Amino acid sequence: MFRIRHAAAFAASLALALPAASWAQNDPTIGGDYVEVTSVTVDDGHDLDYISFLKDQWRSQNDYSKSQGWITGYEILGNVDKRPGEADLYLVRRFRSMPDGVEGDKRAATMRAHMAMSDAQMSAASGDRAKFRHIIGTQLLQVIAFK
Repeated sequence: MFRIRHAAAFAASLALALPAASWAQNDPTIGGDYVEVTSVTVDDGHDLDYISFLKDQWRSQNDYSKSQGWITGYEILGNVDKRPGEADLYLVRRFRSMPDGVEGDKRAATMRAHMAMSDAQMSAASGDRAKFRHIIGTQLLQVIAFK
């Protein structure tokens, strides 16, 4: 009796697994680059302050990240027809894969050296920007490409 029940359970699990396996073989898509989109609002009267930060420090960090192969590209999108509750700007970064913890720590140390700033200095600078710049959300998306 145990053998029959065991065989039936195996057959049932195989029946459930086969449609998924055949679907995976026929999936016409493949995951591409990751796209990180950060939504930002800027208080009235501080557009130039924040754009200056983006032009200098943010661009320097992203140019360096791109030169290291950590990201494949970046851009800033302005919300032309902004509705209430929406962001003023969208900061976009593209990359092929997520670093693990050890690699992330290595990259952070390399970036601190490149920017010639300590963690405390970077945190203080972010705090200063938070007085007029507000991150209202971040999304991590993945490009879905056809095979």
